[in-house]
Amino acid sequence: MARKSGKAATIVVRREEIIQGGHHGGAWKVAYADFVTAMMAFFLLMWLINATTEEQRKGLADYFSPQNLFAHATSGSGKPFGGTTPFSAGALVSDQGAAEITPGRNQPIPNAVPTDTAQQATPQMTQDGGAGEQDTYAPGSGTSGMAASGGTSPQAILPPTAAPSAPPPAASPAAIAESARFAAAAQAMRQAIASDPALSGLARQLKIDETPQGLRIQIVDQDKRPMFASGSAALDPRATAILLKIAPILNSLSEAIAITGHTDAAPYRGTGKTNWELSSERADATLRLLMTAGLPEARVHNVTGVADRDPLLPKDPMAAVNRRIAIVVLRATQLN
Repeated sequence: MARKSGKAATIVVRREEIIQGGHHGGAWKVAYADFVTAMMAFFLLMWLINATTEEQRKGLADYFSPQNLFAHATSGSGKPFGGTTPFSAGALVSDQGAAEITPGRNQPIPNAVPTDTAQQATPQMTQDGGAGEQDTYAPGSGTSGMAASGGTSPQAILPPTAAPSAPPPAASPAAIAESARFAAAAQAMRQAIASDPALSGLARQLKIDETPQGLRIQIVDQDKRPMFASGSAALDPRATAILLKIAPILNSLSEAIAITGHTDAAPYRGTGKTNWELSSERADATLRLLMTAGLPEARVHNVTGVADRDPLLPKDPMAAVNRRIAIVVLRATQLN
């Protein structure tokens, strides 16, 4: 209401500003999306587990467990919950994908093992001096088993053999003495390599076993450790050192010697030559070195090259161990 004094009245206008709620950001949306995703993955996992069979679950568990070729069960060592799952009771067991070792009856080497001890013959493990690698010799089998490192390792299976229809003839005293000499020579070769600090690291490339033909000494290639340069017949210094180390022991024996050269399945890269010529030339180079070390030429029975026709690992023809030199001290029965 205006005053009577005649002055204009002062009018004050008050306005209230309505402020809406502030913006809270989208972080809660990310967290909620993560939660929903995790729940979806969890329920999807539960559905997949329920949809698989017990055998399938064991197979999946075994896939993430270390395998032992020479054991029936897998190991859960170092795995969560000791290697077990809610669907297994105890250790994880699976026969799928594991090598089965089937021992058979071992037949004695003719004219080498007395009849009264033939029934007691068992596979013998003889170390060749290599780390974690052994040669398995079963009398009469002529095979050696190797356990792998690097690359790649064979599954050693002892094949069952039928029982002989008639007992083998009794070994002569000369055959028994010959077998004893072979065993002593093999042990001396392994010790000579293992005791030399310069050669102890090459012990895995020396394989020694007994076969029906005689005492077999093989010098094999390994990855990045060849005996010969690629496509060449010139001996590598390492292979030369091994041959010179075992040469005196070979010279101490009197039996005839056969030398065989082997290659892998890779074709010869050069021209005018094949793996047949290459394997023969490498066998000849080995012979020349042994003769230089004192081996009488009269003891040499044959020197041959078989290219890739007799691989040490038939299932892996390109394996380095297939490239090798085999020296066999022949039994007297093989020359009659």
